[in-house]
Amino acid sequence: MKKIKVGLVGYGFSATVFHTPLLSVLEEFQISKVMSSNPEKVKGDLEDVEVVGTLSELLEDDSIDLVIITTPSGVHYKMVKDALLAGKHVIVEKPMVISEKEANELIQLAKEQNVKLSVYHNRRWDNDYLTVKQLIEQGKLGDVKMYEAHFDRYRPAVRDRWRENEGPGSGALYDLGSHLIDQALDLFGMPDFVQGDVFGQRDGARTDDYFHLVLGYGSRRVILHSSAIVPSNGPRFQVHGTKATYIKYGIDGQEELLRSGKKPEDDTWGADNPENYGKLTTGEGEEKQIKTLHGSYLTYYKKIADSLLRGNDLPVSAEEARDVIKVIEAAFESSKEKRAIYFNEGAKKH
Repeated sequence: MKKIKVGLVGYGFSATVFHTPLLSVLEEFQISKVMSSNPEKVKGDLEDVEVVGTLSELLEDDSIDLVIITTPSGVHYKMVKDALLAGKHVIVEKPMVISEKEANELIQLAKEQNVKLSVYHNRRWDNDYLTVKQLIEQGKLGDVKMYEAHFDRYRPAVRDRWRENEGPGSGALYDLGSHLIDQALDLFGMPDFVQGDVFGQRDGARTDDYFHLVLGYGSRRVILHSSAIVPSNGPRFQVHGTKATYIKYGIDGQEELLRSGKKPEDDTWGADNPENYGKLTTGEGEEKQIKTLHGSYLTYYKKIADSLLRGNDLPVSAEEARDVIKVIEAAFESSKEKRAIYFNEGAKKH
């Protein structure tokens, strides 16, 4: 079987936790070159892989089929553009880029170069989200009228790292908001409008660390929320429909497992702790515990292989990732101007 030869750009947290472990268990992929300023770190994990210091050195390798970009968000646009111009398929970490304008340019360039461009929105394969999606698709909740998702943390001290320093693509909305917005758009599509409250809540905050978004879809409301000062979490998901409510505590454990050095090598991967199983409550008051589906970040890369080798659809399209950026930009605008930002002008009449 032809292997997809991978050039990995950057070797920090994202590459070592979310990409390398998954690629290493799939026979369709071979990491053949890594761009990093820390060759010793790379060689400690991937001793047979060549390490280069610049993107151009990596792109000059004609054998590389797929470039995976895991660098800070502010440099995504330039690096993705260079990789596409070199005729490579590209996966870029979320957020895709900083602006809708940049996203549209890259989408057009990928079409012109006849290569594929995808964004690593891995949390579509969180176990809790997969369960929510199945319940909605099966009609167990009825018509969803209220969907609320949280990505809260307790990190009261501001750290000196790019995500918490002022700069392009930094802050919680681009980081954690990308996940929550992508999930909401995957379920419901683009909203009629967004209202955003986005700011730095912690003492000494240098960028946004709090957001509260309301997305409007006719009579449905979607609430997406994150704060860095939450010592004890409430529900991760609350979904209310005309037939039932689903409430789910706890967070998918795949990141924690990957951080600890484990890999998805058996069918226990992505299982939820039974004490965190969500509860479905019907309008008649009947309660039922719902076993959480297994999470599977590996599915993203399996679908990438199917796309590159067999021509199937990408697991996350560049257009879908562009829409996430569109919502983020509108949320910042809404927060600044203290008003709802409409995507669908006709919705203002309702």
